[in-house]
Amino acid sequence: MSTLKLKDGTELFYKDWGTGQALVFHHGWPLSSDDWDNQMLFFLQKGFRVIAHDRRGHGRSSQTTGGHEMDTYASDVAELTEFLDLRNAVHIGHSTGGGEVIRYVNKHGKDRVAKAVLVSAVPPIMVKSETNPDGVPMEVFDEIRDQTLNNRQQFYFDITFPFYSYNREGAKIKEGVQRNWWRQGMMGGINAHYECIKAFSETDFTEDLKAVDIPVLVLHGEDDQIVPYENTGVKSAKLLKNGKLITYPGFAHGMPTTEAATINRDILEFINS
Repeated sequence: MSTLKLKDGTELFYKDWGTGQALVFHHGWPLSSDDWDNQMLFFLQKGFRVIAHDRRGHGRSSQTTGGHEMDTYASDVAELTEFLDLRNAVHIGHSTGGGEVIRYVNKHGKDRVAKAVLVSAVPPIMVKSETNPDGVPMEVFDEIRDQTLNNRQQFYFDITFPFYSYNREGAKIKEGVQRNWWRQGMMGGINAHYECIKAFSETDFTEDLKAVDIPVLVLHGEDDQIVPYENTGVKSAKLLKNGKLITYPGFAHGMPTTEAATINRDILEFINS
């Protein structure tokens, strides 16, 4: 297993396969780098170097007490990319990982990042407020906190139904996909997962989006029941200087898994453009 010991002592697990232009994958809450299996193998076979890490407190990385907010997440990525000496890289983030990507690119990615991809991602900001009236009410995130704290084992299975739109009429449910989500979630630390809820729901990425001038592809499913696309993907694309938006009717939040062929094709076309 490859791990990097960060400056604060955290051990960050990562995968690093292949050669060629580097693609760096950033996973969603409360998962791990394993959630990118469909993309990692696809792009490896296309001749890319593929890299993915387990965020601190998630997967096989250290279950740290602190640092579960976006600035530290982005700083952790900066340490990893510097250690691996990545240049001309493409950073690809799903959900919470999309926030991590845009914060990293803005704060640390100068001269290291060629392009970025935000998939079903949380920017600009999820939570409802006076300045974001179309956002998700705080009560929803409080319920996620309560379920994570008091009912994590069952909640991490139940949430897979809206995550993959398995709760829609006629959906073809794959229990193996659900079990894999649960497996990844239960590998991580409850403290990290609990604190990360605030990070993904309340962090405002507006200024990050405005500041980034590299090409950014924004992909979002129109049946995303976790991160509603009109308040996130659509708004992010408008804030970016060089953004391109693709939305998919009927696609779920977990579309990198359920619709891997389509997502991989569109990311590959963007990288090669």
